[in-house]
Amino acid sequence: MDTAIKHDAVDYRTEPSRYKHWSLAVDGEVATLTLNIDEDGGIRPGYKLKLNSYDLGVDIELHDALQRIRFEHPSVRSVVFTSGKPKIFCSGANIYMLGVSTHAWKVNFCKFTNETRNGIEDASQYSGLKFIAACNGTTAGGGYELALACDEIVLVDDRNSAVSLPEVPLLGVLPGTGGLTRVTDKRKVRRDHADIFCTISEGVRGKRAVEWRLVDAVVKQQQFAEHIAERAKALAAGSDRPAGARGVALPGLERSVDAAGYHYEFVDVAIDAAARSATLTVRAPAAVTATTVAEIEAQGANWWPLKMARELDDAILNLRTNHLDIGLWQLRTEGDAEVVMDIDATLVAHQAHWFVRETLGMLRRTLARLDVSSRSLYALIEPGSCFAGTLLEIALAADRSYLRDDEGGANRIGLTAMNFGPLPMVNGLSRIASRFYQEEGPVAAVKARKGELLSAAEAMELGLVTAIPDDLDWADEVRIACEERTSLSPDALTGLEANLRFGITETMNTRIFGRLSAWQNWIFIRPNAVGENGALKLFGSGKKAQFDWKRV
Repeated sequence: MDTAIKHDAVDYRTEPSRYKHWSLAVDGEVATLTLNIDEDGGIRPGYKLKLNSYDLGVDIELHDALQRIRFEHPSVRSVVFTSGKPKIFCSGANIYMLGVSTHAWKVNFCKFTNETRNGIEDASQYSGLKFIAACNGTTAGGGYELALACDEIVLVDDRNSAVSLPEVPLLGVLPGTGGLTRVTDKRKVRRDHADIFCTISEGVRGKRAVEWRLVDAVVKQQQFAEHIAERAKALAAGSDRPAGARGVALPGLERSVDAAGYHYEFVDVAIDAAARSATLTVRAPAAVTATTVAEIEAQGANWWPLKMARELDDAILNLRTNHLDIGLWQLRTEGDAEVVMDIDATLVAHQAHWFVRETLGMLRRTLARLDVSSRSLYALIEPGSCFAGTLLEIALAADRSYLRDDEGGANRIGLTAMNFGPLPMVNGLSRIASRFYQEEGPVAAVKARKGELLSAAEAMELGLVTAIPDDLDWADEVRIACEERTSLSPDALTGLEANLRFGITETMNTRIFGRLSAWQNWIFIRPNAVGENGALKLFGSGKKAQFDWKRV
């Protein structure tokens, strides 16, 4: 096996029978996710997951559980998060894990955890699922950030349990999964209150936690379970999730791994370690196989839009976590563009159906994961490609797109309704609206060509591609562009791409990812945090951190 495919690679595939840390129980319209972490079940050796603290493996299970609620349990309308350990809800990311991890591991861990928290809010916004954090004990750091992602937070009133974000006073770092941003943007905690809250390690409990908007309610232990059940029922009453619908099972993803890369049914990843690049190819099906709801339901997890999205999501996560030195992803497609456009028409026609809606959600979240990946993305559009509609979104997510102007003029891209709203970026805009900064003229000109296949010249005139080299120049122009890209500083490119991809429109999610890229990326490598005498390194040793007091 090629060394590019590591034996100790992280595998994001799991299912409930393999969970070590979470249990999922479904009772009618309410699901309960109980966190009861196995201290010895860390994804890597070298630390114990004490006090219901988590690592990447815990969040991989949570991500899977949320997917299963969405697809396998369509009758569920509200979800309760709680703890199976007494007096502790969750103490957040395991500090000893952070202390022994590389910088890259910490940042990738934070990014995936952010995406999982964002997935909770995505389910609330788009899927009619509502979430309650039943904080039945101390709720600290990432544990409180999990609660912040929920629609409601209820804290037990036992004179001991508090909510806290203790990263600054204890570790010399910032909350890594959107805590500061959600406290302000979502909970609307007043700035001075937030300043106090985020600089005291003991946190806030009781009446003050409610008054400062840190939680929605504080309930005595004797009434806690009853209160949670009532709130779960009340939130469920406002959901449009279908009662009595039969779920769609999510079988384990099948893939093969060899010296060349990762291979799925509709997605292929070819790794060129010497060139520090990977070619990620998405294939369309040979024909449209489902146009009615009955046919779509019969195909279930094998329906192309869902299966392709699950495979692409797994491929992106594998490349991000297991291949840090692969800095350029070349994005390609194969197949018939008209088949993709016809499948898009089916998606749009049945988008109100719960299963189609969840499939759209999977596509939306997978493409958003592509947007926030710290890799250079080049779309290469050649004859035989099918960059149309949903798959055109892959090219629109790229930093640059090269469309080969072939002699016969057969190489074309296509626009469908899927390019104008159903698959927004994390800034809430379609990729076309974001590309043109919502300027009415360019967006209207593109929208007027919806349903058409566009030639290279037409795509270039509309501003949908970067360049259209002809057959003679194609190989050299693409080769030079790729070689130049991989010669640049990866640190500078990460910052460049993060700055340019989302334009001028900010949302809570773009702020979370932007701050992760800038603040946490910087603070995580500063000596005050991770130096020999830094707060993160010395945590639990009894020694006091020694700070360099200069402000820069």
